[in-house]
Amino acid sequence: MSARGSLRIVGLGPAGEAWLTPEASDFIANASDLVGYGPYLQRVPCKDGQMRHESRNREEIDRARHALQLAEAGRRAVIVSGGDPGVFGMAAAVFEAIETGKPEWREIDVAVSPGITAMQAVAARAGAPLGHDFCAMSLSHNLKPWAVIEKRLAAAAAADFVIALYNPASAARGEGIFKALALLRSLKPADTPVVFARAAGRKEEEILIETLAATDPARADMSTLIIIGSSETRVIARDTGAPFVYTPRTARISR
Repeated sequence: MSARGSLRIVGLGPAGEAWLTPEASDFIANASDLVGYGPYLQRVPCKDGQMRHESRNREEIDRARHALQLAEAGRRAVIVSGGDPGVFGMAAAVFEAIETGKPEWREIDVAVSPGITAMQAVAARAGAPLGHDFCAMSLSHNLKPWAVIEKRLAAAAAADFVIALYNPASAARGEGIFKALALLRSLKPADTPVVFARAAGRKEEEILIETLAATDPARADMSTLIIIGSSETRVIARDTGAPFVYTPRTARISR
């Protein structure tokens, strides 16, 4: 294995150069090979001399193994991921491939470059809904049973966390968000604040501040992130502009 080979796992942020960190930009600029899901690679400007290795969705482990093979061969490989690669991204897939792969892969120079997550971007657009204790969950049941998702949703609601919901729906998983919201509506007050966001940071961005009772699950897709407030989350109405949503850092004693 060449000592010059390396693998960098880079988060592109939710959208645009403004939410791409300088470290991530530097790793991408100096890569010999870029590896990633096609739509994410398309967000990275082309550079002469760089090789691009696109793959389809749901091929995370194969993608990770390919990147490790490139690094093992002495290439400066970068694998790109949306948002932060450690939050429902490619970092976990790479380390899983290392753990289950060739012993030599454990000695490859691997580093993770953090990125802005979708929940951070959406929270910033809305105000500060993640200002106190919160949790993040993926509603995708491709890699875990739906029963596990329901158990964790119920536990998060009982603990009164603010809940950020990733991957609420796709063409093959349209029913999950309906079941998730129905469960949460049975456990939380109808007027619980909700931030419903699509395409944060992009031209088609849509941020809606509404209540749990009013949220329409049919609007959700893979570009959507939903933040469900806790009992402490508050909405500040304004005469001009959208309301502010925030969760105070000082929590009241539960009644």
